[in-house]
Amino acid sequence: MQILLADDSEVTRRVLSACLDRAGHEVVAVPDGEAAWVAFERYHPPMVILDWQMPGLDGLDVCRLIRRNPDGIDVFVLMVTGRDATSHLADALAAGVDDYLAKPVTPEHLAARVRIAEGRIAQTTARRRAEDALAKSQWLAGIGHTALALQHEINNPLTSLLTNAQLLAEDPESTPGVRDQVAAMLSQVRRIAEVVRKLKQLDEPKAVEYLGSSRMLDLSTALTK
Repeated sequence: MQILLADDSEVTRRVLSACLDRAGHEVVAVPDGEAAWVAFERYHPPMVILDWQMPGLDGLDVCRLIRRNPDGIDVFVLMVTGRDATSHLADALAAGVDDYLAKPVTPEHLAARVRIAEGRIAQTTARRRAEDALAKSQWLAGIGHTALALQHEINNPLTSLLTNAQLLAEDPESTPGVRDQVAAMLSQVRRIAEVVRKLKQLDEPKAVEYLGSSRMLDLSTALTK
């Protein structure tokens, strides 16, 4: 997976990058917090490793920025620190850090933390997919219920309207003006009937933008079938 690594020590960056590279990961290594934030916005990696103490934006600052970004909610953030982890753990957790690693970092400890991150990322991805599938199924069920309700509430009065309009159109005593009006009315009534019929046949309902931020059911494809 792609991992963003930020540390102001060139030696540390090289060592950690080499360890991650040997494990098959794609590493984006940067020297400070500002560069880390720029790289995150560009790549949106699933995992970020941050040195706590860096010039400018430190590790906690970058972590807070990541958590405020919609693409950073599920990112796994590993903090590397030379500080006493126990006394500063509350600060790290409050900033949104998932795990921490005390310096000096060994390849074995780093590999263990990355494996933990991979497991967490996989679980989060599976949960998000399940949530999306559930939301879609609930939406589709709502569309089905709406279609049935429309058919039930509209079909009977629509049938009556069509029948009476057809009788008016065929009445020999109707004037040409009346027949024209009835023909226009029949066209619109049949359009409504077609919409109700096609609602039932929607296989993959989709929503489209309507009046700015509002959204509505897209019937354009169904109506051309």
